[in-house]
Amino acid sequence: MDPRLSQVLREYERRTPKSAKLWEHAKVWSPLGVHSNYRYLEPYPFYVLRGRGTHLWDADNNDLLDFNMGFGGLQSGHAHPKLVEAMRAQLEDGSLYGYEWHRTPEVAEQLCRRFGMDQVRFSSTGLEATHHASRIARAVTGHRYLLKFEGSYHGSHDTLLVGVKPRAEVAGPADRPHSVPAGPGILTEIAERTRVAPYNDLEATREIAREHAEDIAGIVVEPIAMNMGFILPEKGFLEGLRELADELGALLIFDEIKTGAKYPHGGAGRMGVRPDLMLLGKSIACGAPVSAIAARRGILDNVGPRKIAHAGTFNSNPVSMACALATLEHILTEENLARSARLNARLAKGYEEVFRDHHVTAHVAADGPSGTVFFSDHPVHDWRSFLTVDGDRSMLYYYACLNEGLIPSGTGPDEQWTISVVHTDEEVDRHVSILDGVADLLKGAPVVGEIEESV
Repeated sequence: MDPRLSQVLREYERRTPKSAKLWEHAKVWSPLGVHSNYRYLEPYPFYVLRGRGTHLWDADNNDLLDFNMGFGGLQSGHAHPKLVEAMRAQLEDGSLYGYEWHRTPEVAEQLCRRFGMDQVRFSSTGLEATHHASRIARAVTGHRYLLKFEGSYHGSHDTLLVGVKPRAEVAGPADRPHSVPAGPGILTEIAERTRVAPYNDLEATREIAREHAEDIAGIVVEPIAMNMGFILPEKGFLEGLRELADELGALLIFDEIKTGAKYPHGGAGRMGVRPDLMLLGKSIACGAPVSAIAARRGILDNVGPRKIAHAGTFNSNPVSMACALATLEHILTEENLARSARLNARLAKGYEEVFRDHHVTAHVAADGPSGTVFFSDHPVHDWRSFLTVDGDRSMLYYYACLNEGLIPSGTGPDEQWTISVVHTDEEVDRHVSILDGVADLLKGAPVVGEIEESV
């Protein structure tokens, strides 16, 4: 192990003895002591006591300035007063009815108008949204295959848990990736029904899709790839996918679980391309469990009894719907998102200046309220170029900042930071100051190595 990483890990352990003790208990009853693989950290995860505004306090009462924001799900910040008010008021009237809440139609209308879609169905998680969307695409088109992009994650269900973060030795040619299952338990015959293409390579994508030209049900894509860090689509890429879907008689499906709350009209609005299905998630209710399948007119007419199955006791539950209303009306406003974007541009500039001044080899990618740092000597535009990002330096950066009271981003080189509507200029300055203080640890040429899969 890099001695610099050993050093910051020792300091992490010194600061988090209560988390260490909690982990010893937790791992007896749960694998790795966590309930999502993404939450595990070496040598053990830290456990959270509470959150307020832009801060988290861990079990050892360390005050952490948070730029992860629930992996992008909390554009509101923690415990936003409007969300607390909405949740408290609704809990007094009940948390679950088994019937439709009287204000759910308002939420549906607001979502459709905001994102330029025609109808919507609610579920509880992003996983459910992408799972149901896959079934809807197959039923509506009568086709069997889905096309997704290498490196992208669309929830942990078998159909799309393919080509997520494949190792180089099993991934196949860069312009013709293999349909690699993300882990044990995913049947090869299911994985083969999901074809994998390289993100940002329109010509290769066309060739792969046209091999099954009569049988592609849907093209699933994040309009901005946010499970390989933060990768903007190259000019013409999404427009080309729109044309390709129309050519094949397939549905173009935008996974906007992360991007939906980062722009006033989502990634689709930011990029100017309208999908057939738009999948929205936790960020439209700022952390309450909700997801949405928003569709252009006619597609969801196929959902119903003795038609396409879609059900769930927790779908459109009143607590989540109340949080969604509060979020759409008071948090995800154009003014608030513009302010977050301004702060983000300032943060990205700060990163570039610190790295230049300290001679740190890295690339910064940012847009809207989010961004990431790639510890690499080249820009990242797809999974194969991401594979050579220095994962060790990414983790060194994360722990070094954490030890100074800053959660700089989501955990790992494949995540990004999020600036909420309650972050301030002073907190961006503090972020940059902490980065400046640890930057000398981050020098050195990139190390070519594998990125560990953590789905």
